[in-house]
Amino acid sequence: MVFSTEPVWSEVAADFTKECESAVVYADFEQETVLHEGPLRVLGNGWVELPSGRLLSPDAIHHIDAEVPESETR
Repeated sequence: MVFSTEPVWSEVAADFTKECESAVVYADFEQETVLHEGPLRVLGNGWVELPSGRLLSPDAIHHIDAEVPESETR
């Protein structure tokens, strides 16, 4: 039997990644604490990657309001 030395995750990671061009990330239910506004990527492990390369922990985020393009709503 032959085992690969490459992780399988790298092959399927793109399937679990969601990119948003316009989103607002909130740290609380009341929407008083904004962590980020603008484009972002939600990774398959729940972390949020910002354009600067910084990562936001899923524990720090209450919710994300993402603007959905009209082409995806139909």
